[in-house]
Amino acid sequence: MSNTDFALAVEDLTVSFDGFKAIDALTLYIDKNELRVIIGPNGAGKTTLLDLICGKTKASGGSIKFKNEELTKLPEHTRVRRGIGRKFQTPSIYENLTVFQNLEVSFPKGRSVLGALFFKCNDEVKARVQVVAEEVGLADALPMEAGLLSHGQKQWLEIGMLLMQDPKLLLLDEPVAGMTDEETERTAELFLTLEGSHSLVVVEHDMKFIGELTEGKASKKVTVLHEGSVLAEGTLAEVQDNEKVVEVYLGR
Repeated sequence: MSNTDFALAVEDLTVSFDGFKAIDALTLYIDKNELRVIIGPNGAGKTTLLDLICGKTKASGGSIKFKNEELTKLPEHTRVRRGIGRKFQTPSIYENLTVFQNLEVSFPKGRSVLGALFFKCNDEVKARVQVVAEEVGLADALPMEAGLLSHGQKQWLEIGMLLMQDPKLLLLDEPVAGMTDEETERTAELFLTLEGSHSLVVVEHDMKFIGELTEGKASKKVTVLHEGSVLAEGTLAEVQDNEKVVEVYLGR
């Protein structure tokens, strides 16, 4: 399979900060509509990798191709328009607006200044808000002020705000941190639903959550990063049995 067949092809990616290689000749391939989990100890380069893919950080070398288009020279906002959505560790929502309004303002507004100026909440927008709210389990909370939501619901709202833009690749950094067990289970269900129509890259520490994402899916890959490079890749069972992984991560 050539790298043109993948949704995301990262090859020999490197970034240095003051001489320290945070990402070191990293190569990673994500299929269309694949859910890939990335694990690794603190400082392994997981969040930096997401920063490089979305354009928050510029690469020192290597290639990032999304749907066979080179991204490394493109600014962050252009990558969003190409269909890359990034969720950070802390929810970034408008606490004083309702859930409906948070989703509404996330709708792509014609991709231009004029489009934004003359944006109206028409039937198309309302229908999209309803669909996304149901998808993330917030349909009953649409009139509620976002600041009153639980921590888990705020995380789902931010994921919904990304889905309003219909991204083809979702980058999710520790999405279940601070969630209850029930919220974590519902988030796993949500991601498995999204998997059929989006590629997802999930950076996570919670092994129970990773188990829920990969359970019964023999082909689902987990990638282990260590010191800015791929240490191991395979099913969850395979990486858990890998001696190098146990040594640097799971056995700590």
